[in-house]
Parts: sequence; C-alpha cells; structure tokens
Amino acid sequence: MIEPRVLRELKLRAADEGRTLQDVANELLKRGLHRVDPSPFTLQLEGWSAEVRPGVDLTDRDALFDLMDGR
Repeated sequence: MIEPRVLRELKLRAADEGRTLQDVANELLKRGLHRVDPSPFTLQLEGWSAEVRPGVDLTDRDALFDLMDGR
C-alpha cells in the first residue's frame, strides 16, 4: 500500500506534468530500481601545516602559484 503522503505527492507531480499517476509512479520506480549504488569508498584526508604570510592575496592565482612553486 502506498502511504497517503507519498500518494499525494505523486498526484501533485502528475498534475503538474500533465501525466497520469501511473506514468509518474512507473518512471520513479524504474529510476529507483536502476539506480547504481556508489562504491563503498571512504575519503581520508591528511592535514598539512600552513602559515599566514602578510601581503599574500589569496585571490591572485598567479602570485599563489609563484609562492608555492618558487617561480
């Protein structure tokens, strides 16, 4: 049985899109069934140390590259 709240949302979407309730429900179910679950990936970031440098403009990309690369 479809929950009443979900059914209301389906009906509203169908009316907004000018489609039948059945078409909207089938499309959403197909999308859900064919959705690929992301791989179990864990992102681990390691910190770094940084120091504030007077006069460094963080919005000046070229100047930042010069400081980082020693150009």
